[in-house]
Parts: sequence; structure tokens; C-alpha cells
Amino acid sequence: MIDIKSLTLPELQEEMEKIGEKKFRAGQIYEWMHVKLVDSFDEMTNLSKSLREKLAETCEYTCLENVQTLVSELDGTRKYLFRLSDGYVVESVLMRYQHGNSVCISTQVGCRMGCRFCASTIGGKARDLTAGEMLDQIYRIQKDIGERVSNLVMMGTGEPLDNYDNAVKFIRMLSDEHGLNISQRNITLSTCGIVPRMRQLADEGFQITLALSLHAPNQEKRKALLPIAGKYEIHEAVDACRYYYEKTGRRITFEYSLVGGQNDSKEDAKQLYELIHGINCHVNLIPVNPVKERSYVQSERKVIVEFKNKLENCGINVTIRREMGRDIGGACGQLRKSYMDKEKKE
Repeated sequence: MIDIKSLTLPELQEEMEKIGEKKFRAGQIYEWMHVKLVDSFDEMTNLSKSLREKLAETCEYTCLENVQTLVSELDGTRKYLFRLSDGYVVESVLMRYQHGNSVCISTQVGCRMGCRFCASTIGGKARDLTAGEMLDQIYRIQKDIGERVSNLVMMGTGEPLDNYDNAVKFIRMLSDEHGLNISQRNITLSTCGIVPRMRQLADEGFQITLALSLHAPNQEKRKALLPIAGKYEIHEAVDACRYYYEKTGRRITFEYSLVGGQNDSKEDAKQLYELIHGINCHVNLIPVNPVKERSYVQSERKVIVEFKNKLENCGINVTIRREMGRDIGGACGQLRKSYMDKEKKE
């Protein structure tokens, strides 16, 4: 079966010609899938019945099932749990900002990176998501709220650069003028630091933002929090960020989860400055979300502010990430994990 929602327009045109259809049919089908966001071939009313039947016989049409939606009473954040065609579940989050609607998507079912404070990695990775499954998370949410999604972050469950080909295809299709046409400048890809893939991404010619999950100011502390640091040393990852900036001109984001007593001291802030100074960057400080399976705790508010001030006084651009959806388990992996735990009990 052809995964039709993961085909680019040129690939779809080729497919139409293969099955003896006119090339222009591809444009019609592509618009139904990626602009009108229909749920099935039956809704493609300007196609003949015979073509719709032919498509249904030869193609798989990705349409995620909304299993659960949680809405935050604090800030209106919406957390979605979607079921895939093979029964696996993934989660996505809609965050409303003044500048528009932002969606955080998952790129894998589970994750094998093993970052110590993350719920997404508990249980490992089941499989990669296709480009169509990534796109459909946004399509389902846009249909649900009846509003345009203008910003996209690849920061949900999974490591995008561990699913490189599908992630790159997804970015191309999402920013394609024939689809949702979301500006690449409004797309952020977050990685824990797969260095060769970071460099490869720099050569793709994209204008997306690269965010490195740094979370530590030195190799020893990073290795304790992120197993990937055992393979790619901290300076290698930071050098890959420099390369990304040189190739794209896009400012780098460093994600830094503050874990109480682990990486939040004044000395840590000083070492972090020494590591990243001279790079056109922005540091996003994240008060870590406590996960019941882990022993990590959030830094005290006073400590977070002091850490921020120390970096700012050294000339580093810093923000403290606003916590969204705290009352609905907003951190990635939490909803999926609780759903799977409940299914196991039942």
C-alpha cells in the first residue's frame, strides 16, 4: 500500500502517471489532503468515483484518531492523544500565544535516547513516525480548533534527527506552498545532539531554527543527564551548532533544563557562558517537569532567576520558558505514559 499522505507533490504526480491518470489529478488530491484536510478519499468530490475507489484500494490514507483531549484551565493549552493505524498512540500539544497558534508534535513512538529526566524515553522506542503521521497531528488540531496553526516545534516524543529522512521530508511538505505553507522561520527542530545529523541538517538549505538540548555546562554533567553525550562530546555538539549558524544564518537556541542541585549553581552558569559565548544564540531555561519515575526536582524560583541574571550579565540572551499546561501534564511523554499505564492495568 502506498502511504499517500507522505508523498511530495512531484512524487504524487509520478504515482498518478503510473496508474494511468492525468498528472493534474495529483494537484487536486494534494490540495484535498494538505489544504482542505479531508478525512478520506470519499470527501474528494472533484475526483471520479472510480479514481476514489482505485485510491482506496492501492493507498493508505493516514488519518489519526483523537483518543483524548485535555484542556488546561490555566492557559488554554490543549494536549492531544492520537491513535495511529497500528494502535500505537502519540501526543501533541497546542499552545496559544499572542503571535499565533503553536503546535508541538511527536516524531517517534517513544524514544531511545534515554535522557534521564524525560518521560518520553521510558519504555524505549517502538517505531519512527512517517512524514504523513507528523503532518496529520497538525491537521487534526487545526480542524479541531477551526484556526490556523502558524508555528511548529518538533519537541514532542522522539528525537527528530533519529528519524532524519522522515523529519526532513515533513519540513519540506509543511513549508510547501501547495500545503499548509508554514514559514520555515516558524519551525523549530529540537535535538539532544546527534552531531553528524546536525551538520547534515545545516546543509539542507532550510531556514528553520535548531534547538540543542544542552542541559549541562560541561561534559561530565551532560553525560550524567544525556546518554548521547557518551557518543558525542559536548564541544562537538556546540561546534555543530556553530556550523549550523554559519551555513544558515539562523540564531541557535540552547535548551537548558534546570534540575535542582544538579546543574543550577552560579558556577554552572559561569561554565555555560564559557561554553557558548561568541555564538549568536538564545538560552531557553526550562524549570524541569518532575516525573514520578525519576528523582529529579525543579530548581527553586530564586535559583532560576539568579542563573538567568548571571548569564544576562555576561551578555547572553536568556528567557525562562513559560510553563504551559502544567495542570494537564504538559511535559512531553506524560499523557502517553499515563494512558499506557492505565491500559496495562485494565
